[in-house]
Amino acid sequence: MKKIYLDFAATTPTKKEVVQAMNPFFSNKFGNPSSLHGFGREARAAIDLSREKVALYLNCEPEEVIFTSGGTESDNLAISGVVFDYLFKAKKKPHIIISTVEHHAVLHTCQYLENKSEAEVTYIKVDGRGMVNPEDIKKAIKQNTILISIMYANNEIGTIEPIREIGKMIEKENRDRKNKIVFHTDAVQAVGSLNCDVKYLHVDLLSLSAHKFGGPKGIGALFVKKGIKIKNLIHGGGQEYLKRAGTENVPGIVGMAKAVELLRIKKIIILRDRLIDGVLKTIPDTILTGHPEKRLPNSASFCFKFIEGESILYNLDLEGIAASSGSACTSGSLEASHVLLACGFDHKTAQGSIRFTLGENTTNEEIKYVLKVLPPIIKKLRKMSPFGRKNV
Repeated sequence: MKKIYLDFAATTPTKKEVVQAMNPFFSNKFGNPSSLHGFGREARAAIDLSREKVALYLNCEPEEVIFTSGGTESDNLAISGVVFDYLFKAKKKPHIIISTVEHHAVLHTCQYLENKSEAEVTYIKVDGRGMVNPEDIKKAIKQNTILISIMYANNEIGTIEPIREIGKMIEKENRDRKNKIVFHTDAVQAVGSLNCDVKYLHVDLLSLSAHKFGGPKGIGALFVKKGIKIKNLIHGGGQEYLKRAGTENVPGIVGMAKAVELLRIKKIIILRDRLIDGVLKTIPDTILTGHPEKRLPNSASFCFKFIEGESILYNLDLEGIAASSGSACTSGSLEASHVLLACGFDHKTAQGSIRFTLGENTTNEEIKYVLKVLPPIIKKLRKMSPFGRKNV
């Protein structure tokens, strides 16, 4: 059976060159980077070089790159780290601003802080395309606002947020504030597709995760702009400039740096648009979710009315096609996507969501195959559905 993987937003295959770069650090070059002998110094040198490569990509200083276990930890460290540092100094409740379509790593962290009465949180609504209005963020700023976190690109619907515009607005606000606002962006889905130059974006904190762009799982990074204070969440040794204790994942760090080195901002918009146009033309009662233009170049997401996304996934899998229903972290749940609900979709429509995300090796033949098998699947499921029978 033909096998087609169109779930690259969930994870990507680790590139061969990345595996080759990592292999020595599992065996011959196995030293602890904190050791003073030759084995340790060899591992430390590999980390230092890797940090320089990631910093070059982000256009920042090497010491501004903190290696973590992935995007989720980076988001947690960014948000909780800023809040805990403020609480330690100010002894009063801070205010955070996020959007309603953030990844759960951001959303749940803020909800946890809110439930523990350690922070006040404002949730900025988005429009029907999942887009945040910078003016709404500006209006929500308070005297005790210390952090704003807006994702760069949405993991479910692909919408690209106006991060640079928001960053410049926050910098302007900070000119007249004693209590400066820190700006964080979750750029996990953006690396490899969008400009992640932190100076261009005007961000103070930026999260990324290696397995989203050809690197290994279990390794990520957080850019922390020089001068930004965060409290570490993991206590122990003095690794990662005292911001993240624990013996470093040397193979993972080397692999992540190699994946960054191999990044080619390959535009696959033509294939993505071919898929979008084909689906909308051949399948009635279908809604393209996310912004029609300001979206990730590899992301095509839809709501198919009158049926559930899970049924579509199972049928696609039987045809050898791997996709997802909304976020990979929640695709095993029957609950409607919080992102689509925030965009104004009703529960029934939101439950019919499917996300296709293309990779650098996706072919035109694969897109043709999807467009061949998907319409009959939708038609069959709608005939079986009590909600869809009248609409076939």
